[in-house]
Amino acid sequence: MNNKTLIYNKLQELNDPNGVNTQTLANILGMSRSNVSNELNKLYKEGKIKKTSGRPVLFYIENASISPTKTVTTQLDELVKYNTSLKDARDQAKAAILYPPKGLATLILGDTGVGKSMFVSLMHSYAIEMGVIPEDAPFIVFNCADYSNNPQLLVSQLFGVKKGTYTGAESDRVGLIEKADDGILFLDEVHRLPPEGQEALFTYLDTNTFRRMGDSELRSTNALIITATTEDPNSALLQTFTRRIPMMFRIPSLKERTFDERLYLIKNFFKQESIKLSRDIYVSCNTIRALLSYECKGNIGQLKSDIQLICAKAYSEFLTNLRQDVRISSRSLPTHIREGLLKEKEHRMIWNKLTGEEVEYFRFAPNMKTDIPAIEEEDNHIYSFIENKLAQLQAKGISEVNIDQVLAKDIMAHFQKYLILEDEEANKSEIKNLLGEDTMACVDKVVSFISSKLDKDFNSNLYTALALHIDTLIKRIRNKKNIINPQLLNIRASYPKEYKIALEAKNIISEYIKEKISDDEAGYLTIFLLPEYVQTTKKDHVKIIVIVHGSSTATSMVNVVNGLLGEDYAIALDAPLDESPSKVYEKLKKIILEDKHATGYLLLVDMGSLTTFSEMIEEELKTPCKSISLVSTLHVIEATRKALLGTPLDYIYNDVLQVQSYISDRISPDPTVEKRKIAIITTCLTGEGGSIAIKNILNNQLKYDKSLFEIIPINSLDQHEFMKTLSKMQLEREILFIVSSFPINTSIKHFSMHDVISMSVLDELQEIIDVKTTLIRLPMVLKENIQNLDGEKLYEDVHEYIDNVLQKTNTKLGDSNIIGLILHLAFMISRLKDHEVTLNHPNKPEVITSNEKLYKIIKKEFFFLGEKYDISLSDNEICYLIEYFKE
Repeated sequence: MNNKTLIYNKLQELNDPNGVNTQTLANILGMSRSNVSNELNKLYKEGKIKKTSGRPVLFYIENASISPTKTVTTQLDELVKYNTSLKDARDQAKAAILYPPKGLATLILGDTGVGKSMFVSLMHSYAIEMGVIPEDAPFIVFNCADYSNNPQLLVSQLFGVKKGTYTGAESDRVGLIEKADDGILFLDEVHRLPPEGQEALFTYLDTNTFRRMGDSELRSTNALIITATTEDPNSALLQTFTRRIPMMFRIPSLKERTFDERLYLIKNFFKQESIKLSRDIYVSCNTIRALLSYECKGNIGQLKSDIQLICAKAYSEFLTNLRQDVRISSRSLPTHIREGLLKEKEHRMIWNKLTGEEVEYFRFAPNMKTDIPAIEEEDNHIYSFIENKLAQLQAKGISEVNIDQVLAKDIMAHFQKYLILEDEEANKSEIKNLLGEDTMACVDKVVSFISSKLDKDFNSNLYTALALHIDTLIKRIRNKKNIINPQLLNIRASYPKEYKIALEAKNIISEYIKEKISDDEAGYLTIFLLPEYVQTTKKDHVKIIVIVHGSSTATSMVNVVNGLLGEDYAIALDAPLDESPSKVYEKLKKIILEDKHATGYLLLVDMGSLTTFSEMIEEELKTPCKSISLVSTLHVIEATRKALLGTPLDYIYNDVLQVQSYISDRISPDPTVEKRKIAIITTCLTGEGGSIAIKNILNNQLKYDKSLFEIIPINSLDQHEFMKTLSKMQLEREILFIVSSFPINTSIKHFSMHDVISMSVLDELQEIIDVKTTLIRLPMVLKENIQNLDGEKLYEDVHEYIDNVLQKTNTKLGDSNIIGLILHLAFMISRLKDHEVTLNHPNKPEVITSNEKLYKIIKKEFFFLGEKYDISLSDNEICYLIEYFKE
């Protein structure tokens, strides 16, 4: 059969009520678009098919039972109406559903939270709307991550089990593929399927038949398989599996959507919340602007969750009479959302276009139409929770102010719990970022092996703990730091089955790193295989207490660690700089006395008098206590993880001390690495301790882009030697400022260590970083906001012009003034290029007369820019520039 006949027959089969476009046919037939287009046009010239006059061109057979002029508006079409970036995905989804006889197996790509599940549910609705499947056709969702490490259980879930196949299989059980007969089975996170699971599935895709586990009977079903993944299918899936998936398309991330689409999503999410509350919600213009511009890493899922959070907080304020209505202002937004307003220079034009300048508050009412489908089915649980909690607190006679504080904490706890439950895959992604893809591959191999041998389910907490343990083990072996397990003989005798499996798991790791690993390590791995590991009460385990200077530094560090390990175990004790060490010590004593542990305490501290607390605790409270200084998040992770395992205090202490050897040498940085990063130097004449401590303080107290800046502690036992090191570094990179314990004779801005520790200069340091960041990002700002010129090239030309003028006048300008001058010059050149009229300077004659030398330099140096951009500089413009340069 030639291509032309194949295409004609396919048009007859599809009989699409709207007609079919060229790309859809090409996808269905697996042919190139150009070939399909060529054959379609031949068929049209021969009079065998018809085509529409609009765009895109749709082809149809005139005698088809359904006329292509009939327009059917489906939920998928409604979605794309306001989300134009989904148009291609919509077209391919339609083609997959309409392909006879039962549709095409499909793989949907996209980051976490982009709405893949919602999109598949609309595909199911579309199949019903088009009569492809009956109205009561099943739609079953199965998350492969839930069973990713247990192939046997996964196969039984998908294909079913025959009675007696294994212990616990007391009756025949129908699998999901049978349950989805004549409907759709959606396999989310399909990359979490191990190879065995993928092989079992593509056998079904090939033959449309399957066998239940333990059964010889061959069965068939008519389920359409749709899959989704957040990973690259070429590396995360077997090629033999992806070859069975003829249709593949991608859902764009929120960052890739237009601002119009994002605004539409924001408005509809607020509408949905107003419907749940059955009352109006008022949202400030600045709140909308912040939501439009903040960095929303979790995509649409996070955007929706964030909007639910701020609505819940506003509702609690309304119920406690702090507000007269449910009203949201930018001041009440979480910090990560409010930071979107910092992009004012980048996004003001877009904001004004979308939200207007005159609107102060937007009103969202329950009776307003909500066009976008919900990402998932939801109830009013959070609002019911707030109402019930309020009633309980009021019954206890608690004041409204205190009630509001309690509710605010409970609301945050609710959403944090929701995120933990919904974001297990994101958690694994974070661990991958922490440990690296290679180590994670080794971890997954070990986990898969253990699961197959023990039928053990690795939940998020256990998976994380084991992954961190294996990472530490690998680093320890590579650094030739062997470890002795004093309980090895006891473990081997008490748990022979688990120990044997741990030995094989150890060999997997050994093969991965190409290093020999002692059996002592298998003893530690065995602990992860015991039921007691999950069920342990942790009552008699070593307690980990983090004490760090600053108002919330310890709390932030502990929150990260507890969140990563999934256990609320490590304890934070913040030590504000205006609080005496004796008060901090009294707080520590109170923590220990309220829950005293015979197994002891490990104090992780930063510096100063905090390092002496362990000795004082041992002497006064007669309980084992040790401390480690210069604490980092990595120290806290290792200590908490070991404590959760029940490891004795001395062993935890020694293991955590070894963490320092895993950290690359930070005292003598290689100047050839990351030359483009701007350096912030910390140095102390007493050795490395002080400079690293200051680095830790700056890291915790300052916000900066780590791709642009790097804090480098320098070991300075000699001031002359430091100046030599500094001079060498200046040749390689720009140095923003220095923090030192001694005076420095240099033009580089520098601050004393005392001023940093007292926090008196932190605002100034943050401003220096913010200004420099803005200066670095100016080319992109100009590119986005200047339409008639190349913004990046313009930035280079303007910067060169400013440098030339400053050099000729032998003057300097601060970074903040340079930013203002660059913006003024860039937009001035853009205006002149468009022949816009220049405003008259009110004091032109006087300014020119009193600044004659500067006037001539500005005019002369501008000659190059005038020639390049074909513009001329008037005296009015020169006067405005004179004022900038004089500042």
